[in-house]
Amino acid sequence: MKTLQIGNITLENNLILAPMAGVTDLPFRVLCKEQGAGLICMEMVSAKAILYKNKNTKELLTMDPREHPVSLQLFGSDPDIISEMAKQIEELPFDILDINMGCPVPKVVNNGDGSALMKQPLLAGKIIEKTAKAIHKPVTVKIRKGFDDAHVNAVEMAHIAEESGAAAIAVHGRTREQYYSGTADWNIIRQVKERVTIPVIGNGDLCSGENVKDMERQTGCDGFMIARGAQGNPWIFSEILTFLETGEKKSRPSPEELVQMILRHAKMLIAYKGEYTGIREMRKHAAWYVSGYRNAAKLRAKVNEVENYEEFSALFEAALSYTE
Repeated sequence: MKTLQIGNITLENNLILAPMAGVTDLPFRVLCKEQGAGLICMEMVSAKAILYKNKNTKELLTMDPREHPVSLQLFGSDPDIISEMAKQIEELPFDILDINMGCPVPKVVNNGDGSALMKQPLLAGKIIEKTAKAIHKPVTVKIRKGFDDAHVNAVEMAHIAEESGAAAIAVHGRTREQYYSGTADWNIIRQVKERVTIPVIGNGDLCSGENVKDMERQTGCDGFMIARGAQGNPWIFSEILTFLETGEKKSRPSPEELVQMILRHAKMLIAYKGEYTGIREMRKHAAWYVSGYRNAAKLRAKVNEVENYEEFSALFEAALSYTE
């Protein structure tokens, strides 16, 4: 398996768990790391929220020793605030700092952050340059194909990022206007790879070892960022690694393995966030886990009614009898 060098950090493989708001919290990241992810990316954190000491950021900035190497992602559009907050938190045990320039969510974009920065390449360059100079840890950037089809500028953005001091760049092959619909354009990832010398990480429609192999062949990119393919499927990393190393496709987890992982994930979430929040957040994860298994719709309906771990556990123990 290929290693990947980002600044002074060496990843033991080039499979990366993408940062996903509301998904890549600490328990899920640990599970993905156990399955072989070479780099774990945290949920994005607002630089302004750190500045104003928002109480919710403490949880978002919490890491576990088992995760390393781990990438912490900031978002914002003020070069001074992002660079200062990066400097302020550099003592935290993250390995890489990523700057989000790809989030398509309206409340982020309307504030000039996330993928709105695709419309302001010069400002994006200032943010990257100031942040890269402010800290010693490698700074990376996540972008999209462009803001919309009329403004496809990922190649220009990647060039600016490299010139500004970025150690690597991740490219999602969709525009902001596409969100997550349609098919990701891997050709734009190839164009970025041909333009810059820093590592290029491809993102978009990677759900299997075959997808990763195809992207590598079509784009020549250096790393592969797995997003929605990991939802309810932390095994995806071990599945892809096995395929790349042996050409063999691992079979889907058995119902017993599935339930074991779901219950462990629930326990970790409850330990981390308390039972009330943990169980409610586990509902969406459970829905992703059971997708594609027999009687999944029935299970999804029931899981939305459980209020505590005892009920949650009983539901999935009973489910073993009718998912096979």
